[in-house]
Amino acid sequence: MSFHIVRTRRIGRQHPLVFRLASGFRRFQHRWYHPEEPLFQKLRDGQTPLALVIACCDSRVDPVLLTDCRPGDLFVVRNVANLVPPYAPDGGRHGVSAALEYAIKHLKVQDVIIMGHACCGGIQALVSGEDDSGDEFIGPWVDVARHALEKVDAAMPGADRAERARACELWNVRLSLDNLLTFPWVKEAVDEGRLCLHGWYFDLQSGELLEYDAKDRVFHPLVGRPHLHAGHGAPVAGKRV
Repeated sequence: MSFHIVRTRRIGRQHPLVFRLASGFRRFQHRWYHPEEPLFQKLRDGQTPLALVIACCDSRVDPVLLTDCRPGDLFVVRNVANLVPPYAPDGGRHGVSAALEYAIKHLKVQDVIIMGHACCGGIQALVSGEDDSGDEFIGPWVDVARHALEKVDAAMPGADRAERARACELWNVRLSLDNLLTFPWVKEAVDEGRLCLHGWYFDLQSGELLEYDAKDRVFHPLVGRPHLHAGHGAPVAGKRV
């Protein structure tokens, strides 16, 4: 079976979403596909990304956009609540584990970044404990982060739902880092100094980017608040989880 690209001109009014996205693709072509920009000539031969980023599906937290990277810079895995399940070689369909294996064993990335974020719907679903929506897959998936929620509730008895959710978002980054080390070939690469693990948290509310300090077990600002908001309060430093 063969497929042929047929170039036709659409007659009449185009679907507004299709028009908007197609216009964006044309801008992408204009920026990256011209004689003075050789990037995609190199990328045709393969990819050598700088890092693997495991991020959330949330439309507000695209890691390539947030870090102003070029095509080919980041190998990105996105799922609900930026989760890394523990190592489970059981023959199941493990999308995150497959991407992790490919990035480390074949692409030879030297850095893995877990990028959590504020206002995460997946974590809010876990914290709420509501299971009457009729969803089939969300509950079992976010239950991977149950241990993070248990840690939060043990450390913050009496906290309200918003406080629990934010603390769980932070703890979830740490949990995913721990789960990465359950993969034997990840731990081996880390122990041998061939791989570095990073935990980041994008605060949608303040505009900060926090980084997890495994030694002190706190999140520190990696990039502080935008200058535009400098008069609205100082950055939150040393968030312990």
